[in-house]
Amino acid sequence: MKFTNTITINRRPAEVFAFLAHFENVPLWNYAISETRKITGGPVGVGSRYRQTRTVPTPGQETFAVTEFEADRRLSIRGTIGPFQGDVTYLLEPAGSATALTNTMNLHPSGPLRLVAPFAASRVKSAVAANLDTLKQILETE
Repeated sequence: MKFTNTITINRRPAEVFAFLAHFENVPLWNYAISETRKITGGPVGVGSRYRQTRTVPTPGQETFAVTEFEADRRLSIRGTIGPFQGDVTYLLEPAGSATALTNTMNLHPSGPLRLVAPFAASRVKSAVAANLDTLKQILETE
């Protein structure tokens, strides 16, 4: 299941990237996550690992690692995302004094979930779009 959402945020790419790359901010804009914390030492970069607590669709722990870290331009992670394994990429492009943020989700269902994933794709994409809208509101209000 692969989909993309794009949103324009009235903040410069460096500001948007700094907020996104501080993954501990995820619970502020993703309603399904209650906590995200770094479990490796050092500065954030490729190989940094995180554990987070999910509350929706079912409570649980998940882990992910940073797979791409190009300051102010591109940020990607790979790991457990709800009931899926997957990759999440954020591409940031200047749009005047704003940022065009493109989020690509590539989620891999397994087991019985494979049967219902095609039907759930639009709901998951809508939920991600709502989270990105919350991100936009936070960043434009700061």
